[in-house]
Amino acid sequence: LHPANTLSLHDALPIFTENAKVIKDVVKKLSDEIPYLEIRGEVYMSNVAFDKINEQQELLGKKIFANPRNCAAGTLRQLDSKITKERGISLFIFNIQDIKGIEFKTHTEGYDWLKKQGIKVIENYVKCKTADEVWSAIQVIGEERGNLAYDIDGVVIKINNLEDRKELGNTSKVPKWAIAYKFPPEEKETKLLDIEVSVGRTGRITPTAIFEPIRLCGTSVARAILHNQDFIDDLDIRIGDIIVVYKSGEIIPKIKSVVKEKRITELKKFKIPEICPVCGSPTVREKDTADIKCINPNCLAQLERRIINFVGRTAMDIKGFGSAYVKELIRLEYIKDIADIYYLSNYRDELIEKRIIGKEKNTDKLLEAIENSKGNEAQRLLTGLGIPNIGKVAAKSIMKHYKSIQDLQNTSLEELEDVSDIGEISALCISKFFEDNKNREVISRLEDYGVNMAVEDVSNEDNKFDGLTFVVTGTLTSMGRNDAVTMIESHGGKVSGSVSKKTSYVLAGENAGSKLTKAQELGIVVISEEELVNMLK
Repeated sequence: LHPANTLSLHDALPIFTENAKVIKDVVKKLSDEIPYLEIRGEVYMSNVAFDKINEQQELLGKKIFANPRNCAAGTLRQLDSKITKERGISLFIFNIQDIKGIEFKTHTEGYDWLKKQGIKVIENYVKCKTADEVWSAIQVIGEERGNLAYDIDGVVIKINNLEDRKELGNTSKVPKWAIAYKFPPEEKETKLLDIEVSVGRTGRITPTAIFEPIRLCGTSVARAILHNQDFIDDLDIRIGDIIVVYKSGEIIPKIKSVVKEKRITELKKFKIPEICPVCGSPTVREKDTADIKCINPNCLAQLERRIINFVGRTAMDIKGFGSAYVKELIRLEYIKDIADIYYLSNYRDELIEKRIIGKEKNTDKLLEAIENSKGNEAQRLLTGLGIPNIGKVAAKSIMKHYKSIQDLQNTSLEELEDVSDIGEISALCISKFFEDNKNREVISRLEDYGVNMAVEDVSNEDNKFDGLTFVVTGTLTSMGRNDAVTMIESHGGKVSGSVSKKTSYVLAGENAGSKLTKAQELGIVVISEEELVNMLK
C-alpha cells in the first residue's frame, strides 16, 4: 500500500524523451545487465520546487502557476529541455510492468532490486497482511500526508504476490489486483481577516472572504467566494472568525464552516452594503433570488466587465484587447457602451498621441482586430451582449431558430417560450434585455457600424453527420479546432468536450492526450483531419 500522487502528472500524458533525460531521478544505465525492463512511474513537482518557480514568475512579472500538477505538465511539454532541467521536476517508479532475465516473487522484491539499481521508487509504502492493517496504514498515511514533499489525494492498495496478480488478471481498463482509496478533501483552519465585495457585469454584488494564507492541495490560498448574503447568514460568518477551508474538486477554495467555539468575543454580523461600492448607487435584492444588485446601469464596474466579456474569446474574440486597455478606455470615456468599441477607429490619431494602447503599430493592430470582428457569426454577438443565462452554448442553440439578432429582439416572450431549446428563465432574460430601449439603441448602432447581425444560410448543407457526436482533441494542422467544430455542426453533427460511450468519433490532431487514450480504451473510432474531410465527400 502506498500514497497516490494523483495531483501530479499521470502516465497518460506522453513523456518527451529529451525532457525525461534531464529529470534528476531518471537513471540512464542499470548496474545489472538485463535484456529488458519496462517500468511505470509518475513525474511530479515537489512543493519546494513549485514555490521557487512561482517566486521567480512573480519577480519576472509573469503569471504564476495554479498548482504543482499544472506546472509539472507544462514543464514536461517544454520545447527547450534546459527549462525542464531548471524547474527541477522529480520522478518515482511505482511498478515494474515487465522484466526479462530476472524473476521476482513479490512486488516489494522488485522495489528492492530497483533501489539497488539507483532507481527511485515510491516512498512510504507499507506491507499489510489483514484488512485491519490496510485500514490502519491508510489512516497513518492520511494523517502524515501534510509532511510529504508533494501533494497526494489518496493511496493505492496492491496485491504483493505476483502469481496472485496473474491469476486475478486485468479488465480492459484497470488491473483487478489494485484499488485506489481517495481521502476526503483536505481541510484547514484559518482566520477570516475581511470580506470584500465586487460588482459583476450584471450588477450582482459578490462577497469574497479574505483570510490568513493557508496551503491546500499544493497552493497557497487566501481568498474564497462567499456567494451571497444567505450563504453568509446560514454559516454565520463574521470577520475575525476561525473558519474551515477546503478545495472543491481539489481546485476551487470554499468555506465549509465556522469554528464557533473559537469565537472569543462577540463579532459583528456582516451585511452586504446597501450602496454600490463602485458608483454609490442603491443596491436591491432581486425578488425570489439571493442576488443583491447595483441598480445603476451606468455603473463603471458593470460596464468594465460587460466590455471584457464582449471582447473575450468566447464572444467576439478581439485579439489583443486586454482588460488594461478596457479599463483605460472606459476611464478616459472613449467607451461608454459596447457599440463605442466600433467607433474607436475615429480616434486613431488621438489614441496614438496619448499612447493609450501603445505606439502606431499596436494601435493599428488592435483597430484592425476590432474591424475584423464585425464579420463574426451572429451567435458570437449574442454571447457578447451579456444577457443573463445566455452563454456561448445557449447563444449557438438560440440562433439556430432565428435568421438574425433583429428577429430575436422582435420576438415576443410567448414565442420565445415555445422554442424547445430556450427555457422559461432564459426566455424572460432575453425578453427583458430587448425591452430596454438603451439596449435596442446599442444594437442599432452596432448594425450601423457594420457588425454582422445575420445568421449564415446553411440551407445547402447536408446532414451527413446527423445523430453523430464528435470529440476534437490535439493540435489540428490543416484547420483550426473552431473550423473543425463549425464543419461538423454545419453538417448536423454534435461536438462534445468529453469522451464517453456515446461518442461516435474522436478527431485527433498532434499531441492528443487523455481524450485519445480514453477513446482507445473504449474502442471509439479515431479519425484524422483528412478522414473527416473525406467523410463529407
